[in-house]
Amino acid sequence: MALVEGAENMTTTVGFIGSGNIGTAVARLAIEAGHRVVLSNSRGPRTLADTVAELGPRASAATSGEAAAAGDIVVVTVPVRAFPDLPAAPPAGKAVIDTCNYGPERDGHIVELDNKSLTSSELLLRYVPDAMLVKAFNNIFFKHLLSLARPAGADDRSCLPIAGDSGPAKAAVTEFIESIGYNVVDAGSLAESWRQATGTPVWGTPYGPFSNEKGLPAGEDAIRAALATALR
Repeated sequence: MALVEGAENMTTTVGFIGSGNIGTAVARLAIEAGHRVVLSNSRGPRTLADTVAELGPRASAATSGEAAAAGDIVVVTVPVRAFPDLPAAPPAGKAVIDTCNYGPERDGHIVELDNKSLTSSELLLRYVPDAMLVKAFNNIFFKHLLSLARPAGADDRSCLPIAGDSGPAKAAVTEFIESIGYNVVDAGSLAESWRQATGTPVWGTPYGPFSNEKGLPAGEDAIRAALATALR
């Protein structure tokens, strides 16, 4: 789908750069909603054969460049330290969902993130400069993401925050997230995406403890309140 064509055109193919817990959970929900997914990881398509077989005929595996090129929307779900290895060209002009969280213990120390002169999404944009980046899915435990999805109009439907600088990209990502079982709260620009990063009030807490794998529904008021109390 071309982003400028508007929200009435439903995305049909989602390309995944990275296929860990969050990526696979989003892919599973996307397939349940009728979308197609193209998965990739750093080890090559053959290593995803079992996952593709489990997900069914709407799923396929490819290289990261091929997955990015195939997707109407692209999901980047890799460690922050892997940003320099991303395919820069294929996501150009597309809505790209950034699910990534910075963790110095895993990623090593990155000066701009440690001194808070950049958010991790702004850092990612350096490596995919022509993408229309939207931060999403980084604040929820993957098991809660799967268990809390609800049909549109359900009283206990949860919300997810998104942040980004492109209105058309936010519209496309909102449409996709709504199609897989969640409402959306606009959390501002990429510069404000730190409000949903690791350790903030909206990170994990509104959906219940990790020990409760079913999670707790979190509506718009809960998500907005958590975002408003974030401190940097």
